[in-house]
Amino acid sequence: MRYPEPLIAPMRAELSQNGFVEARTPEQVDQLIGPESGTVLMVVNSVCGCAAGKARPGILMAMKHTSVPKVSATVFAGADVEAVQRVRDILVAFPPSSPSMALFKDGKPVFLMHRHQIENRQAFEIAAALTAAFDEHCQ
Repeated sequence: MRYPEPLIAPMRAELSQNGFVEARTPEQVDQLIGPESGTVLMVVNSVCGCAAGKARPGILMAMKHTSVPKVSATVFAGADVEAVQRVRDILVAFPPSSPSMALFKDGKPVFLMHRHQIENRQAFEIAAALTAAFDEHCQ
């Protein structure tokens, strides 16, 4: 069962109003993450408290950094079911997680942060981990 759109709309907006492309279908995921796509940050957004209090604020802090991915995108767990599954298919070697974030370079994952790495960190620590990944891969 999918989350009702009115419930998650503000959670979607927190990223989309800050420049994140919403991928709601597997085809949209494939258009964003491909062999020549450059750097893409894909966020698996979620309704959970750690997404609201830590992940999204940390992500938005990181996006103010001097080095950022070419594209920042998001899918919503429990709503964009098929799109989330497509991201998980691409990340088949890694366990599914929401919230989570993956940095891709030309379609290959180069950095991942799973829920267990989000729950015990503060937003500024998530931002620091992301900006370190951006500095390494988004030059």
